Amino acid sequence: MVSDQPDACDLLCLDLPHAEAIRAGLPPLAEVEPAAGAAKALGDPTRLTIAAALVGGDELCVCDMAWVVGQAQNLVSHHLRQLKIAGLVAARRDGRMVMYRLTDPGRVLVGAVLGLAAHRG
Repeated sequence: MVSDQPDACDLLCLDLPHAEAIRAGLPPLAEVEPAAGAAKALGDPTRLTIAAALVGGDELCVCDMAWVVGQAQNLVSHHLRQLKIAGLVAARRDGRMVMYRLTDPGRVLVGAVLGLAAHRG
């Protein structure tokens, strides 16, 4: 039976040993889910802008970050919390201020996303 869908394939034409090797090399779901969550966190333009600011700013408080990205402090605080939950941002208390910085995985992921965007633009 031939499929009506243009991308559908009715023939199994793959090299089975090669396909099995690829399948065996796939990361387990327990590794993929957090990575997908981190990537999803950067899918929001405001969060990606905040993360990009942290690449250049190293460590910033919410009020400075709000000024840098041109957004309200409460909005920036919300997005920083989301980035922290995703493991991309770490926070430390400095007196009454909370200072935010990218984690090592956050720095790598932000660099990759921004690098991809630069190559597409």
